Parts: sequence; C-alpha cells; structure tokens
Amino acid sequence: MRRRDFITLLGTIAGWSATARAQLGLPVVGFIADGTPEGFAPRLAAVKRGLQEAGFVEGRNVTIEPRWARRNYELLPSLADDLVRRKVSVIVTVGSEKVTRAAKDATTAIPIVAVASGDPVSRGLVASINHPGGNLTVVSLFTSSSNALIAKRIELLHEAMPAATTLGW
Repeated sequence: MRRRDFITLLGTIAGWSATARAQLGLPVVGFIADGTPEGFAPRLAAVKRGLQEAGFVEGRNVTIEPRWARRNYELLPSLADDLVRRKVSVIVTVGSEKVTRAAKDATTAIPIVAVASGDPVSRGLVASINHPGGNLTVVSLFTSSSNALIAKRIELLHEAMPAATTLGW
C-alpha cells in the first residue's frame, strides 16, 4: 500500500460519523451541556473516568460525542435531535433542567442519564424516585426532606447494613 493511500485510509477511518461507529457495534455516548467546553470540562472528565472504571476507554471501545449549547438554550432541541439521528447508545445531560427536557423530548428509546439539582419528580422529569419509568435515569442532587427520598435513603441504608438497629442523620 502506498503512503498516500494509507494516509487517506486513516483519515477516512478517523472521520467516520457516530452513526457508522454505532452500526459497527462501538457504543457512542452523546453528551449535552448547556454551557461551554471549558466550563463543563470537569463534568465531561468525570463521565470519561466513570466510563473507564466500567472498562470503556474513549477512542478504543467507546466514542463520546459532546454537544455544547454555550448558554444558547434555543439550541438544545436541535443538539438532542442530532444525537438521536446519529443513533447514540446513551445520552448524558448536564446543566440546567432544560438540557434534560430537550433530550427527553427528542427520544423515548435512547437511554438518558441526567444530573438534576432539583426535585425530578415535581419537575415532571420522572414518575417517582423509586420507579422513574421511561428512558430517563436521574442522578439527583435533591437534598430537601422529600418523603420519597428519605424512604429511599433508609431503604438503601437497610440494604447496606441489615443488622443496624439505630439510624441517625
């Protein structure tokens, strides 16, 4: 093979779309944030670390397709639609609730993992904490005294330490 042909081949492989990679069985993680790459770099890095801990290394056995709204919330639906058209394996949303809502409105088939700072139930993102339903899983930073959340925390503590008889907050 001539050098020029080889370089052309490498360029073609590197330029494959997420759709092509997904069709070949390589998982593609869509990542949508309402901010900038610089502002959300720590969160994207955390997603990459989590994937690595699960055995997925970007560029080797998983691809990450980030999308940045750069505080232009009107872009969110088109960014989510683009990831759905590219047939990503999962969509991760970070930022405001608007990001999660755009992804949720774009698909009922692709799993969505969202970080939410408020109560995802009262905001209509999920049916309940215990049984969210649909394709959306929310990692909630909700820390108020929600009865559902308190019950879930006690349930998890009981599972972790079934012999415990005293519980303190």
